[in-house]
Amino acid sequence: MKSYLNLFNFSQKVNYKTEILSGLTVALALIPEAVAFAFIAGLSPLTGLYAAFSMGFVTSIFGGRPGMISGATGAVAVVIVALAKSHGIEYIFATVVLAGLIQFIAGLLRLGKFIRLVPHPVMFGFVNGLAVIIFMSQLVQFKTTDAAGELHWMTGTPLYLMIALVLLTMFVIWGLPKLTKAFPSSLAAILVISAVVIGFNIDTKTVGDMASIKGGFPPFHIPALPFNFDTLKIIAPYALIMAGVGLIESLLTLNLIDEITETRGSGNREAMAQGAANMLTGLFSGMGGCAMIGQSLINISSGARARLSGIIASVMLLVFIMFGSSLIEKVPMAALTGVMVMVAIGTFEWVSIRMIGKMPKHDIFVGILVAVVTILLHNLALAVLIGVIISALVFAWESAKRIRARKYTDGSGVKHYEIYGPLFFGSVSAFNEKFDVLNDPDEVIIDFKDSRVADMSGIEALNKLTERYQNVNKKLHLKHLSEDCRVLLKNAEELIDINILEDPTYHIAIDKIN
Repeated sequence: MKSYLNLFNFSQKVNYKTEILSGLTVALALIPEAVAFAFIAGLSPLTGLYAAFSMGFVTSIFGGRPGMISGATGAVAVVIVALAKSHGIEYIFATVVLAGLIQFIAGLLRLGKFIRLVPHPVMFGFVNGLAVIIFMSQLVQFKTTDAAGELHWMTGTPLYLMIALVLLTMFVIWGLPKLTKAFPSSLAAILVISAVVIGFNIDTKTVGDMASIKGGFPPFHIPALPFNFDTLKIIAPYALIMAGVGLIESLLTLNLIDEITETRGSGNREAMAQGAANMLTGLFSGMGGCAMIGQSLINISSGARARLSGIIASVMLLVFIMFGSSLIEKVPMAALTGVMVMVAIGTFEWVSIRMIGKMPKHDIFVGILVAVVTILLHNLALAVLIGVIISALVFAWESAKRIRARKYTDGSGVKHYEIYGPLFFGSVSAFNEKFDVLNDPDEVIIDFKDSRVADMSGIEALNKLTERYQNVNKKLHLKHLSEDCRVLLKNAEELIDINILEDPTYHIAIDKIN
């Protein structure tokens, strides 16, 4: 029994009051998000709500990050909206199942470790861009629908009431922790604003104005479509993109929560849990999803650290759908908007602004670029991918500039080149420029004690250099090659005709042999 509890992190000391209250707060915050994302995808509100329940429940139990919240997300909605319009809901369910299978396999193959390749400037840009998106997504709550069904900005009393209620919500969230931390400030703010609106019969937007959330238990449903290769060709591209976007967003959220809580989650376990949750969601009439940064931050900021809060959030969401819809639909949108605005403020890495002028210019550029792409395209995965690629190119460029050579001729007339820095595709040109083949003596030693050959381009550079010395009847030795460099050269021997010889004078020497 003890090992079972350890497996799911239930054996840790849990503050049940904090976990339950935090879970209730998250459940309330999940409703408008799930409904809105379902609308973005062109689906019914219940498909988003069912996804929020099933994704949250499964990942809270089996996921790799206690306290992280999963549900229907905008990133997934953007991916599947075209498929929903062209082929309908049944193909969406099948796509969600296939995406979940891909994610599960990725976890089995332990691909979650590749999230470590995301540099810190990219994380800054991702988080800051996301904070701006969270804030901007709340602006729609300051719009109203006219008789023609078109949205336009509120004016007059409705606008002033909305602003006042949002500001009051933010004030409660900011001020309550200064008095007591016994009760989650976000939940207190929602309850206070709801009591004010209902008690004084204030005419303002409520959850019920978005859509009805009344429903039953998510129905089990095998997608009604032909199970053949043609169907696979339709859904596979969407499933691959959805799986990739979901994993990137979930693993980045996991890293962010790790930093906040100073603990370490399991990326591979989270990938498998996300996959299992999506497979289950597709079979229980949900639109699929991934980790939700906003709701995860609400949960963590409320003090939750265990799996119980996520379980409570998903179960309470289902209770609201099945039994409490009439009550929840009276919750004012101003309260939920105020909560999300405070999440946006708390999410933004304000320290990144102070770093401008103190950090390398290319790191600042990457962070700003990722933030801008995130804001403009609302595609978190693409923004991160662009940031990683640019960071890698910048690293390659900077590393290429570091290769240097110290030159001297010893008493025997042998010229030495001591190489500093890595020899790889980016530094090959600078490496070749270091050598004066025609004017060098008959015997030359290249010392790699402070360098290493990193790739095939480096090997080919050595081969070409050897040929240049051989063509003028001069002998070249390569000294102090590391073991991995020697392996690379041995593996490439048939391709570039380099033989490795043990040299008693230079310890390791590689000569071109006819």
